[in-house]
Amino acid sequence: MEEKACARGAKERRPLVLGGRPLRVPLIQGGMGVGISLSGLAGAVAREGGVGLISTAQIGWREPDFDTDPIGANLRALEAELRKARETAQGGMVGFNIMVATRRYGEYARAAAMAGADLIVSGAGLPVDLPKYTQGFPVLLAPIVSSQKAAELICRLWERRYQRLPDLVVVEGPEAGGHLGFTREEAESLTREEYGQEIRRILDTVKAYGDRRQKEIPVAVAGGIYGREDVAWALDQLGADAVQVATRFVTTWECDAPQAFKDAYLQAKKEDIVITQSPVGMPGRAIANRFLRQEAHPRPRRCHQCLERCRPEAIPYCITDALVQAASGEREDALIFCGANAWRSREMETVRQVVADLFPE
Repeated sequence: MEEKACARGAKERRPLVLGGRPLRVPLIQGGMGVGISLSGLAGAVAREGGVGLISTAQIGWREPDFDTDPIGANLRALEAELRKARETAQGGMVGFNIMVATRRYGEYARAAAMAGADLIVSGAGLPVDLPKYTQGFPVLLAPIVSSQKAAELICRLWERRYQRLPDLVVVEGPEAGGHLGFTREEAESLTREEYGQEIRRILDTVKAYGDRRQKEIPVAVAGGIYGREDVAWALDQLGADAVQVATRFVTTWECDAPQAFKDAYLQAKKEDIVITQSPVGMPGRAIANRFLRQEAHPRPRRCHQCLERCRPEAIPYCITDALVQAASGEREDALIFCGANAWRSREMETVRQVVADLFPE
């Protein structure tokens, strides 16, 4: 294993190629739901040579009929946001992040493909049937995995059921923001060095499947990628092909979040970044505030049809309402998701400045 790791670390950085298209920088901007990564951020990242991702999670929350027809509002906003991102992207690659846990997930995936997305990145569950929903469209598909076992399962099932393999694999580690693919204990205790070994196993698994079909499958490392030293760790030491970055882009002028949301990042201390329990049973990383300190929250008034396994009568609060509050600029009575390195944000930047800092070469 060590010999393989050294060999990977020594290789020169190659351009990231997705679907035959070389990108100027090996960068995917991570999806951040409920109003944080929409057309403004995605279009700006794509314009700078990376991949810009729009999150479909309650993407239509500003639509006037969102309370009465959330699915319709979301699907309508999906097309509109992609269209606006294209205007900014200047020919760059733009796609969507779609959570598998989303209610009526297949409809979102189909709508994204029909709208003309270049790429769909999908996690928060294993997207075992994503190829089924996008058949007939030239959209690239990228599952998010957190373990070698999950990578093996996705590659095996996609190959057997749909005679295809992923076009990209995103490996999301325990330092990621929002909902996590780890237990609370793992997220709090798993070190980067320990998880690096799992990333190497995922790289080996994906390469083996790609070699069998003579297909190059790039692997992007996500979770905790904030500075150029993190990029070097992922690309040069581990041998990944790209990085996925989310938290670093929140405090850019182009990010779609309100300034109050960005200020929460700028003013956060390291001890303010905590692991909390989502009302749907998954651990998540967020900025500590009054909302998280409360023992009781208002009961959900309506169901916004967000997550497949949510039972409104059994949850302590509505996660859509809490995230909409954050996207509306509320800092204390809201759920403010973030990555482990949000406390490192100290000044507003442009997307161009962030990209130049991450990839000085």
